[in-house]
Amino acid sequence: MTSPFDLTGRRILVTGASAGIGRQTAIELSRLGAEVVLVARNAARLAETYAQLEGAGHSCEAFDLNDTDSIPAKLRAIAKESGALHGVVHCAGIQRTRPLRALESSDMEEVMRVNVTAGLLLAKGFRQKGVCGAGGSIVFVSSVMGIVGNAALSVYSASKGALISMTRSLALELAREGIRVNCVAPAFVHTEMFAEMQTLLTPEQIAEIEKAHPLGVGEPEDVAYAVAYLLSPAAKWVTGSTLVADGGYTLA
Repeated sequence: MTSPFDLTGRRILVTGASAGIGRQTAIELSRLGAEVVLVARNAARLAETYAQLEGAGHSCEAFDLNDTDSIPAKLRAIAKESGALHGVVHCAGIQRTRPLRALESSDMEEVMRVNVTAGLLLAKGFRQKGVCGAGGSIVFVSSVMGIVGNAALSVYSASKGALISMTRSLALELAREGIRVNCVAPAFVHTEMFAEMQTLLTPEQIAEIEKAHPLGVGEPEDVAYAVAYLLSPAAKWVTGSTLVADGGYTLA
């Protein structure tokens, strides 16, 4: 009997695949049999991810999600070159730690463009005729900050909350086309983004963050496994959901 988590024969595009959660997600999907299309700006770092993938049929697409208007055409080109996609995972994201007194409109525009607008246009591009294969699935990587919030993360929280709301609306709109849309909301995970944030905090603040996770701060694979589930046949009856994978952070 085939495992319901098997992704053999599925082509899945992963943004933010050059590091952190995006890189680990791509690796885990390849281990489950998927052919993975790696997307990020840095071609050299994409090549590093590519070298860690298992199986065959993978590819790298170095392009900047800031160029949001070009995203649908890019997905058409990818599908035309190597076949229809069966899934899209939007892991790429920007975090800006800015207290309100220091907040600039440019901070808001950049975060929302990559975290939200790019995600919406990935969905638009994915649903195009000839791009989406049978049983299509979209997974957005949000954050618990879109649920509980935190000081100095108002813009980031707004963008991640928008992804959660967007997931529900898109799930309804795209169900008629056989496309499921879901979201994963992790808490703090040991990534480069988290390491960068730690440089702005005191040891006491870092200890408080760690204490807030009853099961400890997460690892990239903890999120990758959740994404893989939502892409797999095991989740064929799941859409419009936000899967919170946070080590208990939101229980407090």
